[in-house]
Amino acid sequence: MENEKIALLKTYLSLYIEHFKVLADMQNGGHQYTVLDVRNAPAKVKEVQIKGAKAMPAKDLADHLNELDKAQTYVVYDWTGGTTLGKAALLILLTHGFKAYELAGALEGWRGMNLPVEPAE
Repeated sequence: MENEKIALLKTYLSLYIEHFKVLADMQNGGHQYTVLDVRNAPAKVKEVQIKGAKAMPAKDLADHLNELDKAQTYVVYDWTGGTTLGKAALLILLTHGFKAYELAGALEGWRGMNLPVEPAE
């Protein structure tokens, strides 16, 4: 039973990427990851987004997969780590053969560490 728990936790953790890996890529020109803001809200409600992120609401993601490059690795984020939009978006991307992660801690964690944000699109 313990081995099954360990395997499950390894799989679960493999779905996430740490903030500082994404930040390092941004600082090096942002070629490894494309960050997608999957929050289902207008820009005036969102207020800010991670610097350089592309707005792609989770509710619309499946209809816009043809706009994404399968050679790219995507990082999706939601409001907080406890919400499900990031997980839903990740499931859509992985199901359709994209390389993707969910941002650990979501936007809340990113902002909590004072990492770069910009006005939402």
